[in-house]
Amino acid sequence: MKGSLDGFVRAAAATPTIRVADCAGNAEQILALIEKASRRGVSLLCLPELCITGYTCGELFLQETLLASAVLALSQIVRESREFPVAVIAGLPLVERGKLYNVAAVFCRGRVLGFVPKSCMPTYGEFYELRHFSPAFSDNRTVTFDGNPVPMGPRLLFACDGESAFRIGVEICEDLWVPSPPSVSHALAGATVIANASASDELIGKAAYRRMLAASQSGRLVCAYLYAGAGQGESTTDMVFSGHDLICENGALLSESRPFGDGWAESEIDLRILEYDRRRMNTWGAGQPQAPYETVPFSLDAGVRELRRRVDPYPFVPDDESERNSRCEAILDMQVSGLAKRLSHTGAKCAVIGVSGGLDSCLALLVTARAMTRLGRSPSDICAITMPCFGTTERTRGNAHSLCKSLGVECRDIDISETVLAHLRDIGVPITSRDVVYENAQARVRTLVLMDMANQLGGLVVGTGDLSELALGWSTYNGDHMSMYGVNAGVPKTLVRHIVKYAADAAPKLSPVLEDILSTPVSPELLPPSGEDIAQKTESIIGPYELHDFFLYHVVRWGRSPSSVYGLAVIAFGGRYESGVILKWLRVFCERFFAQQFKRSCLPDGPKIGSVSMSPRGDLRMPSDAVCSAWSAELDKLES
Repeated sequence: MKGSLDGFVRAAAATPTIRVADCAGNAEQILALIEKASRRGVSLLCLPELCITGYTCGELFLQETLLASAVLALSQIVRESREFPVAVIAGLPLVERGKLYNVAAVFCRGRVLGFVPKSCMPTYGEFYELRHFSPAFSDNRTVTFDGNPVPMGPRLLFACDGESAFRIGVEICEDLWVPSPPSVSHALAGATVIANASASDELIGKAAYRRMLAASQSGRLVCAYLYAGAGQGESTTDMVFSGHDLICENGALLSESRPFGDGWAESEIDLRILEYDRRRMNTWGAGQPQAPYETVPFSLDAGVRELRRRVDPYPFVPDDESERNSRCEAILDMQVSGLAKRLSHTGAKCAVIGVSGGLDSCLALLVTARAMTRLGRSPSDICAITMPCFGTTERTRGNAHSLCKSLGVECRDIDISETVLAHLRDIGVPITSRDVVYENAQARVRTLVLMDMANQLGGLVVGTGDLSELALGWSTYNGDHMSMYGVNAGVPKTLVRHIVKYAADAAPKLSPVLEDILSTPVSPELLPPSGEDIAQKTESIIGPYELHDFFLYHVVRWGRSPSSVYGLAVIAFGGRYESGVILKWLRVFCERFFAQQFKRSCLPDGPKIGSVSMSPRGDLRMPSDAVCSAWSAELDKLES
């Protein structure tokens, strides 16, 4: 069983060690990098601005000898790299119609595909490029190189015929730093990858700004952004160059070389998520005039057989502890803000919440307590209710009471066993039954109690169900499925755990009970326990939440196919789950996600927290009658 890695392309930004004005020697250094790229399975290699001559040639740029040497060096590089399956971008000075241009040459498999001249020529501070170079002309034209016609101009798009989503646009250094970079037009014309051949000198604080600039541009344009900076070998008469290389994707930094380091940054680019986000964002490119572009095709098998970039098994949870804590606090703020507004707007005299001693109701109670504090109200304005029944254990019931006591919240016990038994007798269900009616009757009676208590007290029922349960439909329709405000609706289960852990670490008084809740198996507790042990463990029934949250993120946020999700999951969870186990639970996820949409079509209000939401009024306008057959067929192929 092998999943798909379609749409991934490996790219590198690199800095050769050069000698100023030694074009032949620089050609050898560049060829060595191209060979390295080929050896590492790189399909696109971006090299720095004017790397064939060196950026710091100064008046030598006006010398015929240097200009002729640069052209000969490019010819050599193109000729001797023809056996390497790599598209390459490298900078040199080039004369056209008596004018000198700072260009990026794009070549692949022994053919120059085009020359892109620099549009924005800095002539301030330490830069004086207009002294030597002319800015790009407005229209594309055709020039002759090595006896062959080659397009040259600012509006060229280089399209790989082996991967339709692999389309490259090129800009040069300062082009990125101006108010309206050429890359904007490139992206609007269809470029999914922007390559910047640069020679930005190093200053204190500039690396951070450069990093931010490249990452933010990749986010604005929903593209990948490669940035190759000049480095070792450039003249240090007045400046130093660090060889800072960057690869960014859709706002995120994927890889970078350390300034003054080895001059090599490499990563796979995920073209599928770029195309998905452009489809999803109807404002992307709206109202922007698009000048005509010339598309230059090139042939390359750009696919990858294995990923070297990390696939995060917990996409909702930051790895860094500081960032994770910051996110947990921000989520709590969002939940509290939403609930406080709803309590205030409705004039609710209290918040009514069912506490089970489980993870979700624990988080909901923490949020509710914070909301009351924010509103300047007392914890006594929270009516917490435990509703023990057939499956309730002393551990969970005890934890519910301990948590309420620690928060200063009164906890009421309402045993619903007799009510449920009477109801089952009324509808003719045997008391010995352990079917879905037996289970759901308990969940619906609990909701009935909460709703009626809210009516009695003039309160508002706070829902506890989380995002992962909503995706799987793991709730009882008109039972725990329903509330008056669902504070956890935007929080996936893997993140619920970390928020509760964050709360435990931040409040020593709460820590013992929260730690025990965290170590309690997730369960709806609807079946009688075996002694003191919980009989019904959710993850044994529907699968591990860490897998389902991974599936949820990639299916809903990025629209990935089952084959793609499976391939990434095998990488992310390699060594922890066998491939057959991953496939089994992926099928469960897909089937439940489609079949349970009817529950999500009538969800209570609740705050959106991250980029994935199940709200039928917001992100997920999905028909309840959609079928899963195409997804199931793809899973069948994986199994076979």
